Amino acid sequence: MTVAERQSGQVGSAPMSITQSAPFRRIAVELETTPYQVVIGDGALSSVGTELIAAGVRPGRKILVVSNADVAGPYGDRCLNSLRSSGFQVELLVIEAGEEQKTPATVARIHDAAFAMKLERSSLMLALGGGVVGDMTGFAAATWLRGIAVVQVPTTLLAMVDASIGGKTGVNHPGGKNLIGAFHQPTLVLMDPETLATLPVREFRAGMAEVIKYGILGDTELFEALEAIADPSCAEGLAGDALINLLERSATAKARVVAADEKEGGLRAILNYGHTFGHVVETLSGYGTWLHGEAVAIGMVAVGELAVQRSSWSREEADRQRRLIDRAGLPTSWPDLDPESVLRTLQGDKKVRDGQLRFVMPTSIGTVEMRDDISREEILRCLEG
Repeated sequence: MTVAERQSGQVGSAPMSITQSAPFRRIAVELETTPYQVVIGDGALSSVGTELIAAGVRPGRKILVVSNADVAGPYGDRCLNSLRSSGFQVELLVIEAGEEQKTPATVARIHDAAFAMKLERSSLMLALGGGVVGDMTGFAAATWLRGIAVVQVPTTLLAMVDASIGGKTGVNHPGGKNLIGAFHQPTLVLMDPETLATLPVREFRAGMAEVIKYGILGDTELFEALEAIADPSCAEGLAGDALINLLERSATAKARVVAADEKEGGLRAILNYGHTFGHVVETLSGYGTWLHGEAVAIGMVAVGELAVQRSSWSREEADRQRRLIDRAGLPTSWPDLDPESVLRTLQGDKKVRDGQLRFVMPTSIGTVEMRDDISREEILRCLEG
């Protein structure tokens, strides 16, 4: 069964508002105070100006577009031309690419550009790029004039299915990933799958880690559909409309959870599946050594082993997860990291509450639970293999 065959408009048991007004598909992120749409479709980048107007942004507003050279080269003019033809005043800021650039110093560069452009409270910032660009631009928007609007135009698979939706913004601290940040929901998320044509295969695979995550969290049919794909390690392995369908299903999963728990007070914490261990890998290995999705893949395998160790899910299902991650071209082995440093980094994680570290633990493919009773001995034992 292919991803295309499983387009039901549902993830788990909760329906979402999805429309398919040609040529784009639209998913409503139904927040109580700041609802917005996720727009998906080939060629959507050329319509970003008209989509902003449709979202209620009036022509004439100033927009600072933030991107990096890898993205601005092939796609910058298309984005700027669409915005200008719709009557917006636009300037482009190109920042350095890479997770190691995700720092307060880079956000200060965005603030400097906002000052030079004289952005007002009615102005916008637009992130054209992957998750790093999106996180920093969102944080800069959240903190400029105490908050101006931001638009997310993700150009990597990982950013499309995860980082661009939900309003999490921020930068890294030497002590941990994303420790500095704010919740700041976008005005619009626009995904153009055509921008994935220039995405390196390693980056595509990193995005697949987040897609696999949604299958474990609550979408058994998505997981099974991914297992049925001949080659989930590259875009060429997704025939026909499968890529857009995959984007739609993943975005729907994220939107459903965000709408139920905007600021991670409860349900939304399940989206951290694989991230607790994954952030340790990124922090201790040095930002940029592993891509975020690669670290999440390692983290999913590790927490899967922890669940088997605690008899909360079966060896068979843990092996199915590992096989799918491996077939997607992602790493599955825990790196050589100092055990005491691992435990110390875990204690500095954002998900620690009242001194207790919380893990998202699988109980079956499609079901997870939150646990805060994991001992240090259990953690070290599950990483030994």
